[in-house]
Amino acid sequence: MRETNGRLLSVITSVLLALVGLFLFFGGAQLLFLGGSWFYVLAGGVMLAAAVSGLRKPKLAVGLYAALLLVATVWSLVEVGFDIWGLEVRLLTLLGIGAWLLLPPVWRGTGSWLSDKLPVLGSVGAAALVLLISCFMSYSIDGTVPADRMMAQGQPDPAADGIPDGDWQAYGRTVGGDRYSPLAQITPANVTKLRRAWTTRTGDVEQEGEGTVAGPDQGHEFNLEVTPIKVDNTLYMCTPHSWVIALDAATGKVKWKFDPHPAAADLAKNVYLACRGVSYYRIPDEIQTSCRTRIYSPVADVRMVALDAETGKPCEDFGDHGFISLREYLGHVPHGFHFITSPPLVAKNRLITGGWIFDNQANFEPSGAIRGFDATTGELAWAWDAGHQPETWKPGPDDVLTRDTPNAWGVYTADLNLGLVYIPTGNAPPDNWGGSRRPFDDATSSATIALDIVTGERRWTYQTVHHDLWDMDIPSGPSMVDLPGANGETIPALVQSTKRGEFFVLDRRTGETVPGYPVAERRVPTAGAAPDDHVSPTQPFPVAMPSLTPPDLKENDMWGATLLDQMICRIQYRQSAYEGQFTPPHVGQSTIVYPAFYGVVDWQGITIDPQRKIMLANASYLPFRIRLDRRQKLEGAGILPKWNGQGDEPAAKGDALAVSPDYGTPYIAFTSPWLNPLQIPCKGPVWGTLTAIDLVTKKIVWQHPVGTTRDTGPFRTHNNLPLPTGMYNIGGNIVTRGGVVFMGATADDYLRAFDLATGKVLWDDRLPAGGQATPMSYEIGGRQYVVIAAGGHGGLGTRSGDYIIAYTLDGQQGTTTPQ
Repeated sequence: MRETNGRLLSVITSVLLALVGLFLFFGGAQLLFLGGSWFYVLAGGVMLAAAVSGLRKPKLAVGLYAALLLVATVWSLVEVGFDIWGLEVRLLTLLGIGAWLLLPPVWRGTGSWLSDKLPVLGSVGAAALVLLISCFMSYSIDGTVPADRMMAQGQPDPAADGIPDGDWQAYGRTVGGDRYSPLAQITPANVTKLRRAWTTRTGDVEQEGEGTVAGPDQGHEFNLEVTPIKVDNTLYMCTPHSWVIALDAATGKVKWKFDPHPAAADLAKNVYLACRGVSYYRIPDEIQTSCRTRIYSPVADVRMVALDAETGKPCEDFGDHGFISLREYLGHVPHGFHFITSPPLVAKNRLITGGWIFDNQANFEPSGAIRGFDATTGELAWAWDAGHQPETWKPGPDDVLTRDTPNAWGVYTADLNLGLVYIPTGNAPPDNWGGSRRPFDDATSSATIALDIVTGERRWTYQTVHHDLWDMDIPSGPSMVDLPGANGETIPALVQSTKRGEFFVLDRRTGETVPGYPVAERRVPTAGAAPDDHVSPTQPFPVAMPSLTPPDLKENDMWGATLLDQMICRIQYRQSAYEGQFTPPHVGQSTIVYPAFYGVVDWQGITIDPQRKIMLANASYLPFRIRLDRRQKLEGAGILPKWNGQGDEPAAKGDALAVSPDYGTPYIAFTSPWLNPLQIPCKGPVWGTLTAIDLVTKKIVWQHPVGTTRDTGPFRTHNNLPLPTGMYNIGGNIVTRGGVVFMGATADDYLRAFDLATGKVLWDDRLPAGGQATPMSYEIGGRQYVVIAAGGHGGLGTRSGDYIIAYTLDGQQGTTTPQ
């Protein structure tokens, strides 16, 4: 009986090994033909030989496999060194098979177990030792902020003038967007005592058909990305379905809730259901109004609402009983083609906003113009329209702003002393083909643009990508910081983060690079672009600042769960067009785009400690692939309907991510994250980092992987081992005078606290849903609070919810400040 069982196990082993061998042999032959690695065809051939000989000459089979495992170990070390993630994908599959062969009944010869299995035992031991050693390799840049810099205080922070230390009055605490709290009750020494003080559920949860990664035909991303603001004793926030809520800052109790009832037609077509925040403004005393303190919030049906901050009721003297329509002056706007996800910039009695334009649907989409409204009455004061002469004007009732111009959908920042608002622009649609772009489109896309807050006049422009074909729009306004000059002067600067992972340091008065922070034009790939488009031969690179841009991909960077799916990624790499960053999208061939349009650094922007001059940035790393295809092929076959921009239905056939119809152009585009058949990224870890950069020395102080795989498994499951790979993240970080950095954002659903000096994780708390938002901190009743929204993110696939969670030391609530 025992002999029969052993025979059966040996047959099963040979059959399964033969199947794996066949897959590797033929896939490896294809890879080798494409100019790739020789190892896979060799491994497949050896496995086939071992499988055949295993039933008649088991000792030979064991020896063949042992030799393969030793060769694989050496090959792996040559390809990736002692990189645990690179070794794991190359060796773990083979180690598992080797461990199976150590079972006594499998491929058993006539000798003792030790003599029969010694070769494979030795090779398994060697491979396991290599993996063990690699576990002790670091993926961090270790360093420490000098003690004198950690103690630095007392330097001016103009953006914080007039804001109480205990408040968080704008999305980035101030309109300067530094995300720095001057509170110091929570420190590295006591942060482990943080406990939940209160949890409030908004009641706005995802509905049927929401929460998925899909286009308008398949669902909508339901994303709770909000950062609340705090003024006096109240928190204000918005929800994905455009509710506006006021909470007691000490207890989390709802003070008021307002539902603007966005039109069902817009909710049905909007690809993203998200609201990142609201804006607070106090109307100047010299202006007569019955609604002095206001909360402005975007509505999903392309409106803006102004609410009384005390009561939550619409301000009657603003627009039409509290609302203004942002469809005005845009001509025909199909449902879902224009909406706002970010809070407006409100200052100097101006409400300034742009909006999100549905990417990649056509080259005749609504205008991306920036508009400034009277913050009291809602009347349009100016429009900055790159395609109009003059470009800043006030359109009349029958005028239409120039269609298809670059838009600005992220959070804006401002220098109130200079009277300038800084606009982060995107591209003129579509993103991946620019043959029909006009000179003013190319001149103003993927740029930081400074406008006069009151008049809307353009003061300066700084472009970070020329003729952008990769959707490298600037997703967040810059952060303000005053830097020391070479002669002891103070330079009012800004730091503009980008999806590329580059940081441009500019004089915020002029838009010129700050001395000592130069930018160089470097040559980039130009071959293979669509024949009716062009490519900029150079792109700007900040040469003094550290970069978070990943190195160009190589074939041996490819990854997977097993050796098999890794081989598929290597084949796809060889089949794709790729010459490094800025490889132009090709027609009829997939092009690898890395860094890709989900960022390195996305809409969360960066954090700057204005006292210590330390910049913090969390980054994600995930390649995408793009393929352009000729329109006539799909429209002629009836696969894609024709559309001239009138009505909604044909446009709804487009997807925000996978299929880009690009109506009005010769092409459509297919775009997707580069995942293998197991839905695992083809680029291996590290996938997410948190980095501290010294803005004075222009060096990385420390950098560490952030996040684990706990909630991200194959096929988008939420169960996995918590491997310290670093994890994709959406949402930002904040820093406090107490020397603590707080960040949620990662796909493993934790809020973490880091030591600013070293980047070491000091504390974490498991969230009930994804924390894909930027936290904030405030004080009330003598206690410092840290708050994060935990509601998940459809695009990242994290758990959905409706939680607003506040933490204090020992979880004690403060006492509400008397009114």
